[in-house]
This record gives sequence, C-alpha cells and structure tokens, in this order.
Amino acid sequence: MSPMKMSDIRKLEDHQLVHEELRLDREIIHARFALKTGQLEDTSKLGKMRRDIARLRTVQRERERERGLTPDFLREKHRATFGVRSSGDRAPEQAEATPEPKSGRSFLKGIVDRVKGSE
Repeated sequence: MSPMKMSDIRKLEDHQLVHEELRLDREIIHARFALKTGQLEDTSKLGKMRRDIARLRTVQRERERERGLTPDFLREKHRATFGVRSSGDRAPEQAEATPEPKSGRSFLKGIVDRVKGSE
C-alpha cells in the first residue's frame, strides 16, 4: 500500500474524498483487529492509512473554507451515500445509503444482535 499523493487527492470530487476517508477508516478498524490478533504482517500500514486520512481531511477542509462552509460539512453531506458492495468493490454512485446508527446503539451492540440472531 503506497501513500496517496496530494495531487491525486486534489483531483477527487467531494463525494470521492469523503468515501475514500470512510473506506480507510473501516480499513484501519480491520487492521487494528488484525494487529491485536497477530495477523497483521505490515505494521506500518496503520500509520500510512492515518496519514492518508489526514491528507483527505485536509483537502476536504480546504474546500470547505474556500466555499465558506462549516467544518465537516462535506463529510456530513456525503456520508449517507457511502456504501460497500458485497464484492468489496467501491461504487459510490450505485451504493445504497448506509443507515445511520440509532442513538444509544453501539457498534458492538449491533454485532451482538447479529450473533444472537444467527444462533
């Protein structure tokens, strides 16, 4: 995994910036889990992903400031259109909106509900 270049990041559209950030955020969660279970071979991967997220967020904020928008406006606007197909390929234009978590529900609560439902 090579770091993203700022020139390439600046070419992305607003929704692509947000979707790439959210995708990397998910990858970090998986990589941290793999690290804790001893399955992550390249430990530098976490740092590379964090720096890529920082680059993406920097460009997002630059665009928000240029347009006079509040911080995180682009992320909130495009978050609902983020989705991942079952094959693992990203298709932001075709992806169904990911439902926002209900207040009071946590990530682990959702996993526990799924496990209990399959027993």
